[in-house]
Amino acid sequence: MTKRWLAVALRPAVVRRSVTVALVVGTALVAINQGDRLIAGQGLDLMKALLTYLVPYGVATYGAVSALLGRGDGPE
Repeated sequence: MTKRWLAVALRPAVVRRSVTVALVVGTALVAINQGDRLIAGQGLDLMKALLTYLVPYGVATYGAVSALLGRGDGPE
């Protein structure tokens, strides 16, 4: 099951969609969560920013893989 899941998760279409979601949602969340620091000139907390982008990527990937496997569109 893990190999099937990873094979679907690494499909170019899934990766492309998940990266797009992560960039849009992550950027909005960074602006919301760290905008005051950026405006004050304190810079970005890089660890928080990285996690802010990784979480939407993971959620989008999980959703896409679950949907594809649920409809039987995965490798056998």
